[in-house]
Amino acid sequence: MSQLAAFIEEKKSVKVKRQQKPILSMTHVVYGYPTVQDSLDWMKRLMQEGVDFIEVQFPFSDPVADGPSIVAACHKALEQKLDVETCLSQLGKLAKGFPESRIVLMSYLNPMYRFGLDKLAKRAAEENILGLILPDLPIEQAATYQAACKAHNIDPVWLVTPVTPPERLAMLASQASGFLYCVARSGVTGHSVHENKSHESKAKQTSLDDYLAQIKQHASAPMGVGFGLRERAQIEQLIGKADIAILGSALLDAYNKGGQEEGIKLIKDLFH
Repeated sequence: MSQLAAFIEEKKSVKVKRQQKPILSMTHVVYGYPTVQDSLDWMKRLMQEGVDFIEVQFPFSDPVADGPSIVAACHKALEQKLDVETCLSQLGKLAKGFPESRIVLMSYLNPMYRFGLDKLAKRAAEENILGLILPDLPIEQAATYQAACKAHNIDPVWLVTPVTPPERLAMLASQASGFLYCVARSGVTGHSVHENKSHESKAKQTSLDDYLAQIKQHASAPMGVGFGLRERAQIEQLIGKADIAILGSALLDAYNKGGQEEGIKLIKDLFH
């Protein structure tokens, strides 16, 4: 079992024993937004508040899977000079101070490929980052990346969506390690899971429960669910069906509205 999956399983066993956390929390932070120091301070505060995971996004100019809030944050962050090596080193310092929280690095293939995928896996391992998410890298083209992650004991985290074909969903779920990122609905981040999209007819929509049950048939790795989570009822709907609830655009919107305090209030409202 990978380090990341083992950590999730350990948290789940504690959860069952103490009934303190019916589902684990993952929060999303854009590195460098609005400044590098601000983003590091926000990560530290989230860890102090006891979030289980932080998904740290290294900005890219064309974040195709992200909605307007995160796109705007990435563009603002990129007004500064950012580099992957410095980001990894700074995340490593954070990780050492908060062993009860875990960091997963998310970005897009372009900046990570320029840095070097083998080097990325090696440096991430050295800095105690447990997983990597590259949403625009298809698993069919990822043999070298997968080999590098395996060599350095880093989990490549794959994504599935409600419109992933059944055969491909089964393949991705069966190959998942660490955790499987289950996108709650099609489209980009930020919209509510309750919103319908014009390209998805009601006849083709699968309920979230059925979708997660379908994934569970094939996945041995823990399941994280994200995209569009904004309300406590949505988090509660996931209890017993997924292992991690991932809070992205909603947390960024709260942070933009009222800084750290507004963000922490949202987390407490949703998870406590």
